[in-house]
Amino acid sequence: MKTFTPIFLSSILGASVALGIYQGIAKENTKIIVKDTNGTRVAESLPASLTTFEQVTYSGAADFTKAASESLDAVVHINTKITLGQVNDPVYRFFYGNAKIEQKASGSGVVISPNGYIVTNNHVISDATSINVTLNNHETYTAELIGTDPSTDLALLKIDAENLSPIQFANSDEVKVGEWALAVGNPFNLTSTVTAGIVSAKSRNINILQGDYENSVFPIESFIQTDAAVNPGNSGGALVNINGELIGINTAIASKTGSYSGYSFAIPSNLVKKVAGDLAKYGSVQRGFMGINLKEIDMNIMNNYDLPNLDGVMVSGVIPEGGADDAGIKPGDVVLRVGGVKISNVPGLQEQVGKYSPGDYVPLVIRRGSSEIEMEVLLKKL
Repeated sequence: MKTFTPIFLSSILGASVALGIYQGIAKENTKIIVKDTNGTRVAESLPASLTTFEQVTYSGAADFTKAASESLDAVVHINTKITLGQVNDPVYRFFYGNAKIEQKASGSGVVISPNGYIVTNNHVISDATSINVTLNNHETYTAELIGTDPSTDLALLKIDAENLSPIQFANSDEVKVGEWALAVGNPFNLTSTVTAGIVSAKSRNINILQGDYENSVFPIESFIQTDAAVNPGNSGGALVNINGELIGINTAIASKTGSYSGYSFAIPSNLVKKVAGDLAKYGSVQRGFMGINLKEIDMNIMNNYDLPNLDGVMVSGVIPEGGADDAGIKPGDVVLRVGGVKISNVPGLQEQVGKYSPGDYVPLVIRRGSSEIEMEVLLKKL
């Protein structure tokens, strides 16, 4: 979440052509805000249903000192400069000539390797002409932009440094609602700040990323929702568990003011690992095509199709010659699991498929009629 003058985003379609997925669910009026170099972005959220709730209890008072000590050195402060065009103002030109306007902004990032790879949000470094990274020990480096993935709002940077203290990744699929979560970042240019809360929900689609299908930008949103305080400057910072392991990259807040007012949203660490790995290896994300259209299951669909419960998501269409078509998936099938992970909504399925690459076989469990069928779908490249 970066600072400066606000601008507003329009909402996007809930479709992912990259995965062959279409999502059709109603909208709410919650405002979701992230900060960009030009200011605050706002979009209407989508009400994604929650994952299964499991009660988590802890004995005694929570101690966050280990989580803080394990993660603080891995979280960095990012400062960017953006050179804007010349100002068409005779008074400005009288004093400054033809000089261009330079705008500054800031955010956070997370060290993921000892040799200087850093993951952050794409909106933190978008349009930047220079990127500087300050470590927790106050050393400052000029960063190289390795690659970006607007589909997930992630970017990968590289600094010329060795023997850094990288974050350890947790398995975000195993994160449970009710677990403690700590947000580590640099809000309001206050470095090395830690706040605590709990995981409030998973697989949230807040409809904040804009699609650009001509340029192969197919938004994938399946955020971890938390009530840990996240403010402008936290974007790109770490959301960690009680052991200081990365469970997400902080990306957005639900707010009417641009500052924290109850909920924040983070990109799951398993998706971060896939995207960052592809950016480091290829310079772009290798994303596969499953070839299905999906809709979420409500009471009407459950009754009309005589389903036993609301589990999974329903296949509403199959794209000819896609991976799903080749595997024998049919309209009316219900996808219950992807890669062993229970599916509760379309964003959750997007997240799981988004971890795979073209050429990978994705294990599925589907319900057809009264039977559950295991199958594998070969992802194809767009």
